[in-house]
Amino acid sequence: MPAPDRYDALIIGGGHNGLVCAFYLARAGRRVCVLEAHHTPGGAAVTEEFHPAYRNSVASYTVGLLAPEVIEDMALHTDGLEIRLRPAANFLPTTDGQSLLLHNDLDASCEEIAQHSQADADHYPVYLRELGEIAVALGELARRAPPDPVGGVGDSLALLRDALRLRRLGRGAMELLGTLLGGSAAQLLESRFESPLLKAALGFDAVVGSNASPMASGSGYVLLHHVFGETLGVRGAWGHAVGGMGAITQAMARACEAQGVSIRCESPVSSLLTEQGRCIGVRLRDGETLHARQVGAAINPRALFTQLMPDTALPEAFARRMANWRCDSASLRMNLALDSLPRFAARPEAGTHLGAGIVLAPSLEHMDRAWLESRLYGWSRRPVVEMLLPSTIDDTLAPAGGHVASLFCQFFPYELPDGRCWDEARDAAVHDILEWVEVFAPGLRGSVIGQQVFTPLDLERRFGLTHGDIFHGAMSLDQLWAMRPALGYGDYQMPLPGLYLCASGAHPGGGVTGLPGRNAARAMLASRSP
Repeated sequence: MPAPDRYDALIIGGGHNGLVCAFYLARAGRRVCVLEAHHTPGGAAVTEEFHPAYRNSVASYTVGLLAPEVIEDMALHTDGLEIRLRPAANFLPTTDGQSLLLHNDLDASCEEIAQHSQADADHYPVYLRELGEIAVALGELARRAPPDPVGGVGDSLALLRDALRLRRLGRGAMELLGTLLGGSAAQLLESRFESPLLKAALGFDAVVGSNASPMASGSGYVLLHHVFGETLGVRGAWGHAVGGMGAITQAMARACEAQGVSIRCESPVSSLLTEQGRCIGVRLRDGETLHARQVGAAINPRALFTQLMPDTALPEAFARRMANWRCDSASLRMNLALDSLPRFAARPEAGTHLGAGIVLAPSLEHMDRAWLESRLYGWSRRPVVEMLLPSTIDDTLAPAGGHVASLFCQFFPYELPDGRCWDEARDAAVHDILEWVEVFAPGLRGSVIGQQVFTPLDLERRFGLTHGDIFHGAMSLDQLWAMRPALGYGDYQMPLPGLYLCASGAHPGGGVTGLPGRNAARAMLASRSP
């Protein structure tokens, strides 16, 4: 029998990717322990009561990228997880009474788009079809470790396989992919559509968790990343987990425990243990040491390599890469407890639009100005906001007559000018956000009876999200695929033998997908290391 503190694998961090990785390892017969700093597993995908009788997803707030095979393998639906589709996809009101509602049904969406542009309505299905073809291809690439472009014969053959897969895309889809990878979201959308509302509704995905304008090169990929998932078999659709995002990670934790995984909460790791150039375990903050054949890190790679291990244990180029790993999604999260439903000036009556992702950014130009404003003043005075009202879909979140609102806000960079701290700026930023929301939903501020706010600094403190980055690192081309987290280490095995990266800082990147955890577990199981 192994010693009590000796495991086959230790997982640092009990977020969704850490739990997924632990599950697959345990299912294969490995003895696994998950070490979570907080009092409950789940990482940023947790649900809390933030005002008496009002609960909501705390940070991560919507379902759309979680891999179907992860749901099936972990039997999450069998364990009671219920996911419901949004009744509509996106609702985009303007400040002058216009609006656009994109439905889950294509024909209904085209009818709505035609009210603004018949040409856009005609082209919209073509755009979705080509985008869908790309999403399927990239979804396949997301499910395996990227080959090393300067690796050996096996990597060369894998590169050829991936190239042949992309070659099967049609000419239109290939042209679209080229624009998405090399250009900006605005460049793509301006070339395809004429309605500012439609361009803004589609372009919102390009700025989610990205500290960059939709006019910036590279923003096209961020848009693409947000559409390669599916919910309940509907590709590109988004949904809500009944009970909030914590319902997902609590079901994952139960699936892990059913496989024999030990989950230790309130167990923050202070450093890695090394011996003869190999990772052999961890030291907890209270001084306890735990040993394992392998260690999986479900945390930001910058935090892992700059805080938990000495630079001397790393190749110089890799240490430099991690010291300069770009983290700053410029995101602020708010939850509001409301005593009544908001009424939007553009569509004041209740309807399916209240169950959509409500995008408060009426044009790509507005998104660009919001980003520029954040560069000049510290944050956007008229930010890009997505509001969700999950209590319209899930009545377990609020008492009768009450509602909860999730606000995801861009652009709020981690570092403020003039040496200011977010603890000092929080109230002013919240004021600006609510002022902007009030423009679209007059009277909303009067219905707020409670709130929960996470600035980028709060996200770092509470969830360990370095610089508040919700993706564990910028989703730019220099930090993607085989370059995530560094060239030569895209296969989840880090420079220190025995150490693996199983979080969103690894391929395929951010969002609640479970794929970095699943892919890393496969790499750990395939390893021949002692």
